[in-house]
Amino acid sequence: MSPFSFTLLFAIAVLAMVVTKLWLASRQIRFVAAHRNGVPAQFSATIPLTAHQRAADYTVERTRLTMLEIVVSAAVLVGLTLLGGIGALDTLLTGWLGRGYGQQVALVAAVLAITGVIDVPFEYYRQFGIEQRFGFNRMTKRLFFTDMLKNTLLGAVLGLPLLFVVLWLMNQAGNLWWLWTWIVWVAFQMLVLLIYPTFIAPLFNKFEPLRDDALRARIESLMKRCGFAAKGLFVMDGSRRSAHGNAYFTGFGASKRIVFFDTLLARLSGQEIEAVLAHELGHFKRRHVMKRMLVSFVLSLVLLALLGWLAQRTWFYTGLGVTPSLDTSNAGAALILFFLAIPVFLFFATPFSSLTSRKHEFEADAFAASQTDAQDLVSALVKLYEDNASTLTPDPVYTAFYYSHPPASQRIDRLLQHA
Repeated sequence: MSPFSFTLLFAIAVLAMVVTKLWLASRQIRFVAAHRNGVPAQFSATIPLTAHQRAADYTVERTRLTMLEIVVSAAVLVGLTLLGGIGALDTLLTGWLGRGYGQQVALVAAVLAITGVIDVPFEYYRQFGIEQRFGFNRMTKRLFFTDMLKNTLLGAVLGLPLLFVVLWLMNQAGNLWWLWTWIVWVAFQMLVLLIYPTFIAPLFNKFEPLRDDALRARIESLMKRCGFAAKGLFVMDGSRRSAHGNAYFTGFGASKRIVFFDTLLARLSGQEIEAVLAHELGHFKRRHVMKRMLVSFVLSLVLLALLGWLAQRTWFYTGLGVTPSLDTSNAGAALILFFLAIPVFLFFATPFSSLTSRKHEFEADAFAASQTDAQDLVSALVKLYEDNASTLTPDPVYTAFYYSHPPASQRIDRLLQHA
């Protein structure tokens, strides 16, 4: 392939991605706004019109911000690649640091820093504009920037050594460097899963053992019926940052634990919490987490093999605005160009992963209905839809493309069949 052909292919893919994203977002806005003034009949007895309108307005505001992000992100991507931004950074850093590992690490880190800084205004407005306006924000500005600093430091502590190892393998491990890199990547992922509950998560939130004896007994009985073992039941101070509620499993192997947001416990009854947890246990019993991990590992292997092939093609670099060195390593440039470009092409596979995720959610709901009263899960979901301002009337095309969970009407209809 010639550099011009690859440039043209990439430019067309970026344009197609941006146009598709904006089209889908505009559909979502129009559809939600068009149904703003009428609660679906299915929810008319449980969700008031004011809550439905609030959810519609919240969805529209978030989607409008997303549209702006799409345009800005695309402009930054084109600037870094086709307009020569990474090439200029590569030349500048080479002049300062030479062509060694320091230059390669600095190039990747600089590009990540640029994209991260550009994201900050959007995150700030989302938190202190939209979330604040709709009553969800509990975070102070100091906590916002403290979290950002912690995430940056954590990313550096975990990511820089991994990046150095990957670059070393790209330079020293021969033509099969991508296979060794994949092994390192899988090991790194498993390590993070193992240490996240006890070392990483506590950096951001406080976790206390569940003290409600009646609820604990109910949950332990459910876990016993389902054959699930966890290291502990914990309550997280989610209200410190947001009014949104949630519950999740975290950890791997013996480190698994169940975590409830304090906002969730404050809103749902014991039976409803049990039903929500039964849904999460359904993912465990149906091996959804394991399946997703395996798919992720296989996909990462394929992508690394593709990078191994592309890294040896001059047109890959020049087609994306970088002039490769002919006598020294281009590993840093290859790595960052690949991880900027590949999401553009993978974007068009989004509907397939969304479809699989929705299928898993239906299966987890069915499992929950077999272990608890389906009406309790329906009641819990209705409360969560209202409390989280989740729209009850999403655009069907937008839903099919993006939604990892079935829309409210479909999900509850399916659950009522199990009641």
